[in-house]
Amino acid sequence: MTPATPDIPAAEIAIVEMTNAFRAENKLADVRPNGQLQAAARAFAAFLAKSGEFSHTADGHQPGDRVTGAGYQWCQVGENLALLIEVSLRLRLLQFVLVEGWINSPAHRENMLAPHVTEIGVAIAKAADKDPKYISVEVFARPRSLQYEFQISNTSTESVSYSFGGETHEVAPSFAVTHTACSPGTLSFDRIGRGSRARSISARYEASDGLVYTLKSDQASGLKVEIVPFEKAK
Repeated sequence: MTPATPDIPAAEIAIVEMTNAFRAENKLADVRPNGQLQAAARAFAAFLAKSGEFSHTADGHQPGDRVTGAGYQWCQVGENLALLIEVSLRLRLLQFVLVEGWINSPAHRENMLAPHVTEIGVAIAKAADKDPKYISVEVFARPRSLQYEFQISNTSTESVSYSFGGETHEVAPSFAVTHTACSPGTLSFDRIGRGSRARSISARYEASDGLVYTLKSDQASGLKVEIVPFEKAK
C-alpha cells in the first residue's frame, strides 16, 4: 500500500506551530514567519531535492549567505535540515517526524531553542526518486534592526580594561566606545591603569540595549560605574 502523500503546505505551517510550542515549553518567545526567510528555505530545499546533495553547504554557500541573498539583513542565523524517505515514513503527518527528529538532535535542538532569534522560515520539498524523499529546511534568524547597542564612556583619569563577547578591550581616559551585538552578554570591567600601577577590579553587568556605562574615578574602589540611558547621557 502506497503511503499517503503529506500535505506539504499544512506540514510547513505545523512545523512553525510545533517549534513555537517547544520554545514555549522552554519559556522562550515565539518566532514569527518571515517571507524572506521562507524564500531562502524554499530555494535551498528545492536545490537539495533536485541535486541529491544534502549538507548545509551543498550549494557552496553558508546559511547566512542564502538568507542575505533573499534580501534579509540579519545578525544571527541558524538552520536545520532533515531528509526522510517516504517508505520509511508510513504516516500522514510528516511534520511530527521532522520536529521530533530535530528535538532529539542536540545541534538541531540548540537552533530551535536559540533565545534571541525572532523569525523563522520553513520549507519542504519532495525529491523524485525510487523511494521519494522529503527534504525540510528550517531557518531561524534575528534581524540586524534588533541589534543591541550600548556605550562605555571613560571619564576617569586612567585607562580601563574590560571584556565583552569573549574579547578584551581597553578604553582610554576621556574616550567613549560604542558596541553593537546581536545578543546581550556579560560586560566585565577587570583592570584600571597600566603597567605597575594597574589594579584589578571586579564589576560585572549584563550589557543592555540603549545604555551608557560611565566610568568614574573612585578613591575607595578605584572605579565607579554609573549607568544611564543614552538620552540622559547626552
